[in-house]
Amino acid sequence: MGASIDDIAASPGGSAATQAPVVTRFAPSPTGFLHIGGARTALFNWLWARHTGGTFLLRIEDTDRARSTQPAIEAILSGLRWLGLDWDGDEVYQFARASRHAEVAFQLLEQGHAYKCFATAAELDEMRALQRAAKLPMRYDGRWRNRDPEDAPEGAPFVIRLKADTEGETTIHDLVQGDVTVRNAELDDMVLLRSDGTPTYMLAVVVDDHDMGVTHVIRGDDHLNNAFRQLGIIRAMDWPTPIYAHIPLIHGPDGAKLSKRHGALGVEAYRDEMGILPEALSNYLLRLGWGHGDEEMIGRDRAIDIFDLAGIGRSPARTDQKKLENINGHYIREADDARLTDLVAPFTAAKVDRELTAEDIDLLQRSMPVLKPRAKDLLELAEGATFLFRSRPLDIDDRAAALLTGDGATLLAAATRALSSVEWTNEALDAAVRGVAETAGVGLGKVAQPLRAALTGRTTSPGIFDVLLLLGRDESLARLADHAAPARPAE
Repeated sequence: MGASIDDIAASPGGSAATQAPVVTRFAPSPTGFLHIGGARTALFNWLWARHTGGTFLLRIEDTDRARSTQPAIEAILSGLRWLGLDWDGDEVYQFARASRHAEVAFQLLEQGHAYKCFATAAELDEMRALQRAAKLPMRYDGRWRNRDPEDAPEGAPFVIRLKADTEGETTIHDLVQGDVTVRNAELDDMVLLRSDGTPTYMLAVVVDDHDMGVTHVIRGDDHLNNAFRQLGIIRAMDWPTPIYAHIPLIHGPDGAKLSKRHGALGVEAYRDEMGILPEALSNYLLRLGWGHGDEEMIGRDRAIDIFDLAGIGRSPARTDQKKLENINGHYIREADDARLTDLVAPFTAAKVDRELTAEDIDLLQRSMPVLKPRAKDLLELAEGATFLFRSRPLDIDDRAAALLTGDGATLLAAATRALSSVEWTNEALDAAVRGVAETAGVGLGKVAQPLRAALTGRTTSPGIFDVLLLLGRDESLARLADHAAPARPAE
Protein backbone atom coordinates (compact mmCIF):
# COMPACT_ATOMS: atom_id res chain seq x y z
CA MET A 1 0.00 0.00 0.00
CA GLY A 2 1.70 3.40 0.00
CA ALA A 3 -0.34 6.45 0.78
CA SER A 4 0.90 9.95 1.53
CA ILE A 5 -0.44 11.89 4.49
CA ASP A 6 -2.52 14.00 2.10
CA ASP A 7 -4.02 10.90 0.46
CA ILE A 8 -4.89 9.46 3.86
CA ALA A 9 -6.36 12.74 5.10
CA ALA A 10 -8.78 12.72 2.15
CA SER A 11 -10.53 9.64 3.58
CA PRO A 12 -12.78 9.67 6.65
CA GLY A 13 -10.91 9.59 9.95
CA GLY A 14 -13.11 6.74 11.06
CA SER A 15 -15.04 5.62 14.07
CA ALA A 16 -16.63 2.30 14.84
CA ALA A 17 -19.81 3.51 13.14
CA THR A 18 -18.24 4.62 9.83
CA GLN A 19 -16.56 1.26 9.16
CA ALA A 20 -13.67 3.14 7.54
CA PRO A 21 -10.67 1.07 6.49
CA VAL A 22 -8.41 0.50 9.46
CA VAL A 23 -5.44 2.87 9.79
CA THR A 24 -2.99 2.30 12.63
CA ARG A 25 0.23 4.06 13.46
CA PHE A 26 3.41 3.63 15.46
CA ALA A 27 4.78 6.92 16.77
CA PRO A 28 8.14 6.59 18.55
CA SER A 29 10.23 9.45 19.90
CA PRO A 30 13.79 9.26 18.50
CA THR A 31 15.57 9.89 21.78
CA GLY A 32 17.17 6.44 22.00
CA PHE A 33 16.93 2.83 20.83
CA LEU A 34 13.79 0.98 19.82
CA HIS A 35 12.60 -0.32 23.20
CA ILE A 36 11.11 -3.82 23.23
CA GLY A 37 7.92 -2.31 24.66
CA GLY A 38 7.76 -0.01 21.65
CA ALA A 39 8.55 -2.91 19.36
CA ARG A 40 5.58 -4.84 20.78
CA THR A 41 3.32 -1.80 20.29
CA ALA A 42 4.52 -1.51 16.69
CA LEU A 43 3.91 -5.24 16.19
CA PHE A 44 0.33 -5.05 17.49
CA ASN A 45 -0.41 -2.03 15.28
CA TRP A 46 1.16 -3.75 12.27
CA LEU A 47 -0.72 -6.99 12.85
CA TRP A 48 -4.08 -5.28 13.28
CA ALA A 49 -3.57 -3.35 10.05
CA ARG A 50 -2.46 -6.44 8.13
CA HIS A 51 -5.21 -8.61 9.65
CA THR A 52 -7.90 -6.16 8.57
CA GLY A 53 -6.36 -5.27 5.21
CA GLY A 54 -5.76 -1.75 6.50
CA THR A 55 -2.82 0.65 6.58
CA PHE A 56 0.10 0.82 9.02
CA LEU A 57 1.80 4.21 9.29
CA LEU A 58 5.01 5.35 10.95
CA ARG A 59 5.39 8.76 12.56
CA ILE A 60 8.64 9.94 14.10
CA GLU A 61 7.77 12.27 16.97
CA ASP A 62 10.90 14.39 16.86
CA THR A 63 9.56 17.58 18.42
CA ASP A 64 12.01 17.28 21.34
CA ARG A 65 14.85 18.84 19.36
CA ALA A 66 17.34 18.68 22.22
CA ARG A 67 17.07 14.90 22.62
CA SER A 68 16.02 13.69 19.16
CA THR A 69 18.99 12.44 17.14
CA GLN A 70 19.54 11.07 13.66
CA PRO A 71 21.30 7.93 15.00
CA ALA A 72 18.23 7.22 17.14
CA ILE A 73 15.98 7.62 14.10
CA GLU A 74 18.17 5.22 12.14
CA ALA A 75 18.12 2.75 15.04
CA ILE A 76 14.32 2.81 15.12
CA LEU A 77 13.97 2.35 11.35
CA SER A 78 16.60 -0.40 11.36
CA GLY A 79 14.91 -2.21 14.24
CA LEU A 80 11.50 -2.11 12.58
CA ARG A 81 12.93 -3.38 9.29
CA TRP A 82 14.80 -6.16 11.10
CA LEU A 83 11.53 -7.26 12.71
CA GLY A 84 9.83 -7.21 9.31
CA LEU A 85 7.40 -4.44 10.31
CA ASP A 86 7.14 -2.59 7.02
CA TRP A 87 5.13 0.62 7.06
CA ASP A 88 2.95 2.00 4.28
CA GLY A 89 4.18 5.12 2.52
CA ASP A 90 6.97 7.32 3.83
CA GLU A 91 7.49 7.94 7.51
CA VAL A 92 6.05 11.23 8.79
CA TYR A 93 8.25 13.57 10.83
CA GLN A 94 6.25 15.47 13.39
CA PHE A 95 8.57 18.48 13.71
CA ALA A 96 8.11 19.26 10.02
CA ARG A 97 4.39 19.73 10.65
CA ALA A 98 4.72 22.38 13.38
CA SER A 99 3.00 25.06 11.30
CA ARG A 100 -0.03 22.80 10.83
CA HIS A 101 -0.20 22.18 14.57
CA ALA A 102 -0.07 25.93 15.25
CA GLU A 103 -2.78 26.49 12.65
CA VAL A 104 -5.15 24.24 14.60
CA ALA A 105 -4.32 26.00 17.88
CA PHE A 106 -5.26 29.37 16.38
CA GLN A 107 -8.39 27.84 14.83
CA LEU A 108 -9.46 26.68 18.30
CA LEU A 109 -8.69 30.15 19.62
CA GLU A 110 -10.82 31.78 16.93
CA GLN A 111 -13.73 29.41 17.59
CA GLY A 112 -13.69 30.12 21.34
CA HIS A 113 -12.46 26.64 22.30
CA ALA A 114 -9.10 28.01 23.45
CA TYR A 115 -7.78 31.20 25.00
CA LYS A 116 -4.61 33.17 25.51
CA CYS A 117 -2.97 32.75 28.90
CA PHE A 118 -0.52 35.47 29.95
CA ALA A 119 0.44 33.95 33.32
CA THR A 120 4.16 34.34 33.93
CA ALA A 121 6.47 31.54 35.03
CA ALA A 122 6.75 33.17 38.46
CA GLU A 123 2.97 33.30 38.82
CA LEU A 124 2.63 29.65 37.87
CA ASP A 125 5.36 28.67 40.32
CA GLU A 126 3.52 30.53 43.08
CA MET A 127 0.25 28.83 42.10
CA ARG A 128 1.85 25.37 42.32
CA ALA A 129 3.50 26.18 45.65
CA LEU A 130 0.15 27.14 47.16
CA GLN A 131 -1.48 23.98 45.76
CA ARG A 132 1.34 21.88 47.13
CA ALA A 133 1.05 23.47 50.57
CA ALA A 134 -2.70 22.92 50.61
CA LYS A 135 -2.21 19.34 49.32
CA LEU A 136 -4.39 20.09 46.33
CA PRO A 137 -4.03 18.52 42.86
CA MET A 138 -1.40 20.25 40.78
CA ARG A 139 -3.33 21.76 37.89
CA TYR A 140 -3.74 25.13 36.21
CA ASP A 141 -6.35 27.22 37.97
CA GLY A 142 -7.87 28.85 34.87
CA ARG A 143 -6.92 32.40 35.89
CA TRP A 144 -6.96 33.64 32.27
CA ARG A 145 -9.85 31.45 31.11
CA ASN A 146 -12.45 34.21 31.20
CA ARG A 147 -10.27 37.31 31.27
CA ASP A 148 -10.01 39.79 28.44
CA PRO A 149 -6.64 39.55 26.69
CA GLU A 150 -6.62 43.35 26.74
CA ASP A 151 -5.90 43.08 30.48
CA ALA A 152 -2.40 41.83 29.67
CA PRO A 153 0.50 44.27 29.18
CA GLU A 154 1.07 45.17 25.55
CA GLY A 155 3.36 42.70 23.82
CA ALA A 156 3.32 40.27 26.77
CA PRO A 157 4.11 36.66 25.83
CA PHE A 158 1.27 34.17 26.03
CA VAL A 159 0.47 30.51 25.57
CA ILE A 160 -2.70 29.16 24.03
CA ARG A 161 -4.68 26.87 26.33
CA LEU A 162 -7.58 24.57 25.52
CA LYS A 163 -10.84 25.59 27.20
CA ALA A 164 -11.63 22.14 28.59
CA ASP A 165 -15.06 21.04 29.79
CA THR A 166 -15.42 21.46 33.55
CA GLU A 167 -18.80 19.80 34.04
CA GLY A 168 -19.82 16.17 33.75
CA GLU A 169 -17.53 13.31 32.88
CA THR A 170 -15.85 11.65 29.93
CA THR A 171 -15.90 7.93 29.18
CA ILE A 172 -13.50 6.17 26.84
CA HIS A 173 -14.65 2.86 25.41
CA ASP A 174 -11.27 1.17 25.28
CA LEU A 175 -10.92 -2.15 23.47
CA VAL A 176 -8.43 -3.41 26.07
CA GLN A 177 -9.22 -1.54 29.28
CA GLY A 178 -13.00 -1.51 28.87
CA ASP A 179 -15.01 1.60 29.75
CA VAL A 180 -12.90 4.11 31.66
CA THR A 181 -14.51 7.27 33.08
CA VAL A 182 -12.93 10.49 34.38
CA ARG A 183 -14.67 13.54 35.84
CA ASN A 184 -13.99 16.54 33.62
CA ALA A 185 -13.24 18.65 36.68
CA GLU A 186 -10.04 16.62 37.07
CA LEU A 187 -8.74 17.86 33.71
CA ASP A 188 -7.22 21.33 33.48
CA ASP A 189 -6.82 23.70 30.55
CA MET A 190 -3.70 22.28 28.97
CA VAL A 191 -1.27 24.28 26.88
CA LEU A 192 -1.63 23.80 23.13
CA LEU A 193 0.90 26.33 21.88
CA ARG A 194 3.89 27.56 23.86
CA SER A 195 4.87 31.21 24.11
CA ASP A 196 7.59 30.67 21.49
CA GLY A 197 4.97 29.43 19.03
CA THR A 198 5.90 25.75 19.22
CA PRO A 199 3.13 23.16 19.66
CA THR A 200 2.97 20.82 22.62
CA TYR A 201 3.09 17.06 22.28
CA MET A 202 -0.60 16.78 23.21
CA LEU A 203 -1.69 19.01 20.35
CA ALA A 204 0.71 17.59 17.77
CA VAL A 205 -0.38 13.99 18.39
CA VAL A 206 -4.07 14.76 17.92
CA VAL A 207 -3.54 16.82 14.77
CA ASP A 208 -1.25 14.24 13.22
CA ASP A 209 -3.55 11.33 14.03
CA HIS A 210 -6.45 13.18 12.44
CA ASP A 211 -4.55 14.29 9.34
CA MET A 212 -3.12 10.80 8.86
CA GLY A 213 -6.61 9.31 9.07
CA VAL A 214 -5.77 7.10 12.06
CA THR A 215 -8.80 5.04 13.05
CA HIS A 216 -7.25 2.94 15.84
CA VAL A 217 -4.87 4.35 18.46
CA ILE A 218 -3.09 1.29 19.86
CA ARG A 219 -0.46 2.31 22.43
CA GLY A 220 0.80 1.75 25.96
CA ASP A 221 -1.63 2.25 28.83
CA ASP A 222 0.68 4.93 30.22
CA HIS A 223 -1.03 7.13 27.59
CA LEU A 224 -4.56 6.41 28.82
CA ASN A 225 -4.73 9.61 30.88
CA ASN A 226 -3.51 11.55 27.83
CA ALA A 227 -6.46 10.23 25.84
CA PHE A 228 -8.96 12.10 28.02
CA ARG A 229 -7.09 15.35 27.52
CA GLN A 230 -6.64 14.75 23.80
CA LEU A 231 -10.35 14.06 23.40
CA GLY A 232 -10.96 17.68 24.37
CA ILE A 233 -9.16 18.80 21.21
CA ILE A 234 -10.86 16.18 19.04
CA ARG A 235 -14.34 17.19 20.18
CA ALA A 236 -13.63 20.91 19.97
CA MET A 237 -12.52 20.43 16.34
CA ASP A 238 -15.53 18.16 15.67
CA TRP A 239 -13.21 15.45 14.38
CA PRO A 240 -14.00 11.70 14.39
CA THR A 241 -12.95 9.99 17.60
CA PRO A 242 -10.44 7.18 17.04
CA ILE A 243 -10.94 3.75 18.55
CA TYR A 244 -8.61 3.31 21.53
CA ALA A 245 -6.77 0.22 22.68
CA HIS A 246 -4.35 0.90 25.54
CA ILE A 247 -1.94 -1.99 26.07
CA PRO A 248 -0.54 -2.82 29.53
CA LEU A 249 3.18 -2.22 29.85
CA ILE A 250 5.80 -4.96 29.96
CA HIS A 251 7.25 -5.72 33.41
CA GLY A 252 10.34 -7.58 34.47
CA PRO A 253 10.16 -11.13 35.84
CA ASP A 254 9.85 -9.68 39.36
CA GLY A 255 6.72 -7.73 38.42
CA ALA A 256 8.43 -4.34 38.54
CA LYS A 257 8.40 -1.91 35.63
CA LEU A 258 10.92 -3.03 33.01
CA SER A 259 14.28 -1.34 33.49
CA LYS A 260 17.96 -1.81 32.69
CA ARG A 261 18.45 -4.01 35.72
CA HIS A 262 16.21 -6.61 34.06
CA GLY A 263 18.59 -6.91 31.10
CA ALA A 264 18.39 -5.82 27.48
CA LEU A 265 15.81 -3.16 26.67
CA GLY A 266 16.67 -2.26 23.07
CA VAL A 267 15.84 -4.38 20.05
CA GLU A 268 19.40 -4.00 18.73
CA ALA A 269 20.77 -5.70 21.85
CA TYR A 270 18.63 -8.76 21.15
CA ARG A 271 19.92 -8.77 17.58
CA ASP A 272 23.58 -7.81 18.01
CA GLU A 273 24.46 -8.97 21.51
CA MET A 274 22.14 -11.88 22.28
CA GLY A 275 21.88 -13.55 18.88
CA ILE A 276 18.08 -13.63 18.74
CA LEU A 277 16.33 -14.18 15.41
CA PRO A 278 13.76 -11.54 14.40
CA GLU A 279 11.00 -14.10 13.95
CA ALA A 280 11.72 -15.42 17.45
CA LEU A 281 11.58 -11.98 19.05
CA SER A 282 8.36 -11.20 17.15
CA ASN A 283 6.78 -14.46 18.33
CA TYR A 284 7.95 -13.75 21.90
CA LEU A 285 6.64 -10.16 21.90
CA LEU A 286 3.34 -11.30 20.41
CA ARG A 287 2.84 -13.69 23.33
CA LEU A 288 3.68 -11.01 25.91
CA GLY A 289 0.18 -10.03 26.95
CA TRP A 290 -1.67 -11.58 24.01
CA GLY A 291 -2.84 -15.13 23.57
CA HIS A 292 -4.72 -17.45 21.27
CA GLY A 293 -5.59 -20.65 23.07
CA ASP A 294 -2.54 -22.78 23.80
CA GLU A 295 -0.56 -21.74 20.72
CA GLU A 296 3.02 -20.78 21.53
CA MET A 297 4.92 -20.94 18.24
CA ILE A 298 3.09 -18.52 15.99
CA GLY A 299 4.70 -17.62 12.67
CA ARG A 300 4.07 -14.33 10.90
CA ASP A 301 1.41 -15.55 8.46
CA ARG A 302 -0.45 -17.33 11.23
CA ALA A 303 -0.22 -14.23 13.44
CA ILE A 304 -1.76 -12.05 10.73
CA ASP A 305 -4.55 -14.56 10.31
CA ILE A 306 -5.54 -14.87 13.98
CA PHE A 307 -4.57 -11.57 15.60
CA ASP A 308 -7.32 -9.57 17.26
CA LEU A 309 -7.33 -6.81 19.84
CA ALA A 310 -9.71 -8.77 22.07
CA GLY A 311 -6.86 -11.17 22.82
CA ILE A 312 -4.83 -8.50 24.64
CA GLY A 313 -4.98 -8.90 28.42
CA ARG A 314 -5.41 -6.07 30.91
CA SER A 315 -2.57 -7.10 33.22
CA PRO A 316 1.10 -6.25 32.60
CA ALA A 317 3.05 -9.07 30.95
CA ARG A 318 6.28 -10.29 32.53
CA THR A 319 9.44 -11.00 30.60
CA ASP A 320 10.72 -14.58 30.65
CA GLN A 321 14.24 -15.14 29.32
CA LYS A 322 13.89 -18.92 29.31
CA LYS A 323 10.77 -18.70 27.16
CA LEU A 324 12.58 -16.40 24.73
CA GLU A 325 15.48 -18.86 24.53
CA ASN A 326 13.11 -21.76 23.88
CA ILE A 327 11.32 -19.85 21.14
CA ASN A 328 14.61 -18.77 19.60
CA GLY A 329 15.93 -22.33 19.67
CA HIS A 330 12.81 -23.46 17.84
CA TYR A 331 13.30 -20.90 15.06
CA ILE A 332 17.01 -21.67 14.78
CA ARG A 333 16.17 -25.32 14.17
CA GLU A 334 13.61 -24.27 11.56
CA ALA A 335 15.89 -21.74 9.82
CA ASP A 336 17.35 -22.21 6.37
CA ASP A 337 21.02 -23.24 6.66
CA ALA A 338 22.30 -20.67 4.17
CA ARG A 339 20.50 -17.82 5.93
CA LEU A 340 21.66 -19.08 9.30
CA THR A 341 25.25 -19.22 8.05
CA ASP A 342 25.10 -15.57 6.98
CA LEU A 343 23.82 -14.59 10.43
CA VAL A 344 26.30 -16.71 12.39
CA ALA A 345 29.42 -15.90 10.35
CA PRO A 346 30.12 -12.49 11.98
CA PHE A 347 29.74 -13.94 15.48
CA THR A 348 32.03 -16.84 14.55
CA ALA A 349 34.66 -14.55 13.02
CA ALA A 350 34.67 -12.47 16.21
CA LYS A 351 35.20 -15.58 18.34
CA VAL A 352 38.15 -16.90 16.28
CA ASP A 353 39.49 -13.36 15.79
CA ARG A 354 39.88 -13.52 12.02
CA GLU A 355 37.89 -13.12 8.85
CA LEU A 356 36.30 -16.28 7.52
CA THR A 357 37.33 -17.37 4.02
CA ALA A 358 34.96 -18.63 1.35
CA GLU A 359 36.04 -22.16 2.28
CA ASP A 360 35.29 -21.40 5.93
CA ILE A 361 31.81 -20.14 5.05
CA ASP A 362 31.14 -23.31 3.06
CA LEU A 363 32.27 -25.44 6.00
CA LEU A 364 30.15 -23.37 8.38
CA GLN A 365 27.08 -23.97 6.26
CA ARG A 366 27.76 -27.70 6.07
CA SER A 367 27.98 -27.74 9.87
CA MET A 368 24.57 -26.14 10.42
CA PRO A 369 22.51 -29.37 10.41
CA VAL A 370 24.56 -30.79 13.29
CA LEU A 371 25.12 -27.53 15.19
CA LYS A 372 21.70 -25.87 15.19
CA PRO A 373 19.81 -28.57 17.14
CA ARG A 374 22.03 -27.77 20.14
CA ALA A 375 21.85 -23.96 20.09
CA LYS A 376 19.41 -21.57 21.72
CA ASP A 377 20.89 -18.43 20.10
CA LEU A 378 23.35 -17.36 17.41
CA LEU A 379 26.13 -16.87 19.95
CA GLU A 380 25.87 -20.48 21.07
CA LEU A 381 25.76 -21.53 17.44
CA ALA A 382 28.92 -19.56 16.73
CA GLU A 383 30.63 -20.96 19.83
CA GLY A 384 29.73 -24.46 18.73
CA ALA A 385 31.32 -23.82 15.33
CA THR A 386 34.61 -22.33 16.49
CA PHE A 387 36.38 -25.69 16.75
CA LEU A 388 36.21 -25.90 12.97
CA PHE A 389 38.34 -22.81 12.49
CA ARG A 390 40.91 -22.95 15.29
CA SER A 391 44.57 -23.33 14.36
CA ARG A 392 46.73 -26.17 15.60
CA PRO A 393 47.83 -26.84 18.19
CA LEU A 394 44.42 -26.29 19.75
CA ASP A 395 43.90 -24.41 22.96
CA ILE A 396 42.59 -27.15 25.27
CA ASP A 397 40.47 -26.10 28.24
CA ASP A 398 41.12 -27.68 31.65
CA ARG A 399 38.21 -30.11 31.56
CA ALA A 400 39.19 -31.36 28.12
CA ALA A 401 42.86 -31.64 29.10
CA ALA A 402 41.89 -33.96 31.96
CA LEU A 403 40.44 -36.38 29.40
CA LEU A 404 43.78 -36.61 27.61
CA THR A 405 45.67 -38.21 30.49
CA GLY A 406 45.91 -41.77 31.82
CA ASP A 407 43.52 -44.21 30.19
CA GLY A 408 42.13 -41.42 28.04
CA ALA A 409 45.51 -40.91 26.40
CA THR A 410 45.85 -44.64 25.76
CA LEU A 411 42.38 -44.87 24.22
CA LEU A 412 43.10 -41.78 22.10
CA ALA A 413 46.29 -43.36 20.74
CA ALA A 414 44.43 -46.55 19.85
CA ALA A 415 41.63 -44.60 18.18
CA THR A 416 44.13 -42.54 16.21
CA ARG A 417 45.80 -45.68 14.85
CA ALA A 418 42.43 -47.20 13.96
CA LEU A 419 41.16 -44.07 12.23
CA SER A 420 44.32 -43.53 10.22
CA SER A 421 43.67 -46.63 8.12
CA VAL A 422 39.93 -46.38 7.33
CA GLU A 423 37.85 -44.76 4.64
CA TRP A 424 36.49 -41.40 5.80
CA THR A 425 32.78 -42.25 5.84
CA ASN A 426 30.36 -42.25 8.74
CA GLU A 427 30.00 -46.05 8.64
CA ALA A 428 33.76 -46.72 8.56
CA LEU A 429 34.53 -44.19 11.30
CA ASP A 430 31.77 -45.60 13.49
CA ALA A 431 33.09 -49.15 13.05
CA ALA A 432 36.67 -48.12 13.81
CA VAL A 433 35.85 -46.29 17.04
CA ARG A 434 33.48 -49.01 18.23
CA GLY A 435 36.21 -51.55 17.55
CA VAL A 436 38.60 -49.66 19.84
CA ALA A 437 35.96 -49.53 22.57
CA GLU A 438 35.22 -53.26 22.29
CA THR A 439 38.92 -54.18 22.34
CA ALA A 440 39.46 -52.05 25.46
CA GLY A 441 36.31 -53.37 27.08
CA VAL A 442 34.78 -49.89 27.59
CA GLY A 443 31.71 -48.08 26.38
CA LEU A 444 31.77 -45.98 23.23
CA GLY A 445 31.65 -42.79 25.28
CA LYS A 446 34.98 -43.58 26.96
CA VAL A 447 36.65 -43.43 23.54
CA ALA A 448 34.57 -40.54 22.22
CA GLN A 449 35.47 -38.27 25.16
CA PRO A 450 39.26 -38.06 24.56
CA LEU A 451 38.60 -37.91 20.80
CA ARG A 452 36.32 -34.92 21.31
CA ALA A 453 38.85 -33.23 23.61
CA ALA A 454 41.69 -33.62 21.09
CA LEU A 455 39.59 -32.62 18.07
CA THR A 456 37.77 -29.61 19.55
CA GLY A 457 39.64 -28.63 22.72
CA ARG A 458 36.33 -28.81 24.59
CA THR A 459 34.17 -31.42 26.32
CA THR A 460 31.03 -30.58 24.36
CA SER A 461 30.50 -30.69 20.61
CA PRO A 462 28.28 -32.26 17.99
CA GLY A 463 28.44 -36.05 17.70
CA ILE A 464 32.01 -37.29 17.38
CA PHE A 465 31.46 -38.75 13.91
CA ASP A 466 29.96 -35.47 12.71
CA VAL A 467 33.06 -33.71 14.06
CA LEU A 468 35.39 -36.09 12.19
CA LEU A 469 33.47 -35.71 8.94
CA LEU A 470 33.31 -31.91 9.14
CA LEU A 471 37.02 -31.54 9.92
CA GLY A 472 37.99 -34.02 7.24
CA ARG A 473 40.63 -36.72 7.29
CA ASP A 474 43.83 -34.65 7.19
CA GLU A 475 42.82 -32.07 9.79
CA SER A 476 41.30 -34.69 12.10
CA LEU A 477 44.35 -36.95 12.07
CA ALA A 478 46.68 -34.00 12.53
CA ARG A 479 44.78 -32.81 15.60
CA LEU A 480 44.71 -36.32 17.03
CA ALA A 481 48.44 -36.75 16.45
CA ASP A 482 49.10 -33.58 18.45
CA HIS A 483 47.76 -35.33 21.56
CA ALA A 484 47.89 -39.10 20.96
CA ALA A 485 50.10 -40.89 23.49
CA PRO A 486 52.60 -43.44 22.19
CA ALA A 487 51.45 -47.04 22.25
CA ARG A 488 52.22 -48.99 25.39
CA PRO A 489 54.93 -51.65 24.85
CA ALA A 490 53.70 -55.22 24.69
CA GLU A 491 54.03 -57.08 27.96
